[in-house]
Amino acid sequence: MKITANKSVSAEYELYVDGETEGELELMERATAEQPLSFIYGVNMMLPKFEENIFGLAVGDKFDFTIENEEAYGPYEDENVLDLERSIFEVDGKLDTEVVFEGNVVPLMDNEGHRINAQVVEVTDTHVKVDLNHPLAGENLHFKGSILEVRDATEKELAALQGGDSCGCGSGECGCNDEEGGSCGSGCGCH
Repeated sequence: MKITANKSVSAEYELYVDGETEGELELMERATAEQPLSFIYGVNMMLPKFEENIFGLAVGDKFDFTIENEEAYGPYEDENVLDLERSIFEVDGKLDTEVVFEGNVVPLMDNEGHRINAQVVEVTDTHVKVDLNHPLAGENLHFKGSILEVRDATEKELAALQGGDSCGCGSGECGCNDEEGGSCGSGCGCH
């Protein structure tokens, strides 16, 4: 069976980004046979270029491709780094240091009420600097892996997508965004 629309796909892969030295690649994420990337093909769970590159593959097929940052998570935008009033993050005049600390990702709400994730860059006495860029913004994504399973998605799996329960990603640390801007825990080509 080949990968086409509404197929449930599982894959193992390694995701690399460009390293400090030209031609060098840095491993960012890995999905294994024990903890694969699993998703429904063709329902906007994955980056369009990721899907384009695996279309028609079958179990056992290998892949090795690059998605340029413009077709992945876009360029890194300096204007997406904001200094916000510390009071926004305080409850009863106190900052929750278990949640708001350098390097942690915190949920925020935009003006339209959409949830967005922000990485805390710096905490001062008056401000919290946050980065709204996707963790892989500005990075070219290099995927190497193989297809572990291709099957028809069940009616239950497809119905769950209509409800927006999950974005079906595998494990990882980069965060993919569902339609609400939430994260389901993978940088695997999700969007």
